[in-house]
Amino acid sequence: MTSVITVDGLAKSYGSVEAVTDVSFSVECGEIFGILGPNGAGKTTTVECLQGLRHRDGGEVRVLDLDPDRQPDELRRRIGSQLQSSALPDRLRVGEAVRLFAGLQSVPVDVEQTLASWGLREVRRRPFAALSGGQRQRLFLALALLGEPEVVFLDELTTGLDPQARRTAWDLVRSVRDRGATVVLVTHLMEEAEALCNRVAVVDNGSVVALDRPRRLTAELGGAVEVTFSSNGTAPALVDDLFGGLPGVASWQLSDGLVTICAESSGVVDIAAALAAHDLHPDDFATKRPSLEDVFLALTGRTLRD
Repeated sequence: MTSVITVDGLAKSYGSVEAVTDVSFSVECGEIFGILGPNGAGKTTTVECLQGLRHRDGGEVRVLDLDPDRQPDELRRRIGSQLQSSALPDRLRVGEAVRLFAGLQSVPVDVEQTLASWGLREVRRRPFAALSGGQRQRLFLALALLGEPEVVFLDELTTGLDPQARRTAWDLVRSVRDRGATVVLVTHLMEEAEALCNRVAVVDNGSVVALDRPRRLTAELGGAVEVTFSSNGTAPALVDDLFGGLPGVASWQLSDGLVTICAESSGVVDIAAALAAHDLHPDDFATKRPSLEDVFLALTGRTLRD
């Protein structure tokens, strides 16, 4: 696939503070690419450099085959952006905001269609200060998508939203991708990255510490899958006979009537098959797979929230 963003050795400092030290990655056309890391990891600085909002101190960056430092105006006409600190004047009404930003575009914008497609028609006369968190995010996305940008940057899009509003925002992000834009999503939420991103760069202390598809990262670095089910009176000796020799099973234990098995991802099917072969069908058979939180812990020795 064609890369629309390439970053090689990006570096940026603020005085003696090195916010970004050595960041490298590429983003392919049409994907949702996640930049994941804790607060202060260098995520926002990275995307601000990609948009030409900050001048980099080192490295090479190309976005849509443009240099953000040397061609910022040309680049901004082709990208959309929702910044972490996005805000509008409290009294500015939704319809007024869309018309105002539409007038800044180099291509005609159908304001009515924009309001309708983002579910904003009913609140068009409502001032920004009176909008709910979810309505504000829909408005920011609508403004970011005016002019049909080729790349859209979304920085901590769902911060402060309740779980229901967050999932609504996720659907909106997918719709941005489905409209033909490539999305760069900055987040510190593991669940968000796993739900949305085709690939994710894990950033810590200004550097990329891992980059791959979320499922591949969790499979390779997240540790074992945990399988649990009720023993229903099954003797420990039979449990040992069932699972002790299975490939991919690292360990098992029987405690208080609950069997807990640690295994490789590929071993889950063998565990289920072994149970079925002995006519055992526990109705509470469950698996807990490693998450990106486990990956971050394995890579850095600390949790994302430390």
